[in-house]
Amino acid sequence: MFAEQDLRQIAEHGLSPEQVELQLENFRRGFPPLNVVRAASPGDGVLMVDEAGADAAVKRYEEAAGRLDVVKFVPASGAATRMFKELFEFVNEGKRGKGIDTLLEHIREFAFWPELEAVLPAGADDRATVDAIVNRGLDYGHKPKGLVTFHAYPEGARKAVEEHLVEGATYAAANGVARIHFTVSPEHMEGFRTLLSAKVPVYEKRFGIRYDISFSVQKSSTDTIAVNPDNTPFRQEDGRLLFRPAGHGALIENPNEIDADVIFIKNIDNVTTDALRGDTVRYKKVLAGVLLDLQAQAFEYLRALDAGSADLASVAGFIEQKLCVKLPASYDAALLRSILDRPIRVCGMVRNEGEPGGGPFWVANPDGTESLQIAESSQIAPEDLPLMKAATHFNPVDLVCGVRTSEGGKFDLRNYTDPATGFISSKSSGGRELRAQELPGLWNGAMARWNTIFVDVPITTFSPVKVVQDLLRPQHR
Repeated sequence: MFAEQDLRQIAEHGLSPEQVELQLENFRRGFPPLNVVRAASPGDGVLMVDEAGADAAVKRYEEAAGRLDVVKFVPASGAATRMFKELFEFVNEGKRGKGIDTLLEHIREFAFWPELEAVLPAGADDRATVDAIVNRGLDYGHKPKGLVTFHAYPEGARKAVEEHLVEGATYAAANGVARIHFTVSPEHMEGFRTLLSAKVPVYEKRFGIRYDISFSVQKSSTDTIAVNPDNTPFRQEDGRLLFRPAGHGALIENPNEIDADVIFIKNIDNVTTDALRGDTVRYKKVLAGVLLDLQAQAFEYLRALDAGSADLASVAGFIEQKLCVKLPASYDAALLRSILDRPIRVCGMVRNEGEPGGGPFWVANPDGTESLQIAESSQIAPEDLPLMKAATHFNPVDLVCGVRTSEGGKFDLRNYTDPATGFISSKSSGGRELRAQELPGLWNGAMARWNTIFVDVPITTFSPVKVVQDLLRPQHR
């Protein structure tokens, strides 16, 4: 199927012909739906932590932080295309809806207004004003969210990436150092570096800490081949194959290369202001404290199993009651050990108030166990979709991850994904339809074989910016 130039192109991407053949087979066969059992809920997969328990978890993390290598991991490579979609439709097509009316009515209330006012042409009408936001002027329509101005303060406005510097200082600093890792697109790397080189000294002085900032890009070896509607390889006008980035699921390679004890993961746009940050900081520490407690218990049981001194019933009770893995009626020490010897993630879950996002579910596994997973609607069979409506919580991408083994080494996170949880989407290139394949999502399929614990956290910890008008919400004022 592949000509010599195809094989060279495949190799240039860091892929093998066998890997590409497997991708093509996925197109032909499709991905099976997730075997969901029921939605997780309070007392049945969602841990409700009272104030005393939260205080204890915070204390546990704060006391341990000085001995830990902590990293705040922020996926920031996505362009702000969706955030400004309506603005582009107005500029390019003259399509004007309520969103544009709201934007223009409140234009002076946005934190980026002083920057916009400075570049607006004299006598700019509505269309020219919006054009100056997304194109010539601020050029926000071609920048990542991290470089968009989100919040206004008396001392000056902050871009989204700056708020992560502030957050990092409040809960992810250990021994006076806050390590923050951003995944960025190659074309925006210079923009991030330029901004941070100017801002890092400001926040270092403010918080009396040092920042250790690092970057990575999504590896080309995680790209997937595109196909025509008949599942044959899609070829560009010059005859070359088309490879596309395989979604945020491909990013599992990036945290896998981070050497740390604890990794906080949070989206670039989920930030709030200083005045409202209290719950965010508190519950980040709560999640970390819960993680450290469970990890310590798991390590203790692993050592007992290895020494042959473990009481299997006690180990099984911990796995079912604390790690939220339902065991089959018959189990042995080998199964218990395999469950304990996995990365752990503790995920903050907020009450479902109609926001889009994946939900917490119990899923049946091939080994006879049931475990917790974050599932998107695209992963669920049509007949099981009513289960999504039963979900009391949803996933705001608020994770704290333990990636060390009981022996102090580091798990190879690529071994704990579920390759069967990718999905196919319809796209286009050069006006031609194509089918694209995304790898299992970073916080669902790419972490499917981790031990997963869901913890109820306040809605105040969730303040995403999906469209530009979200910046008018109270969480961003």
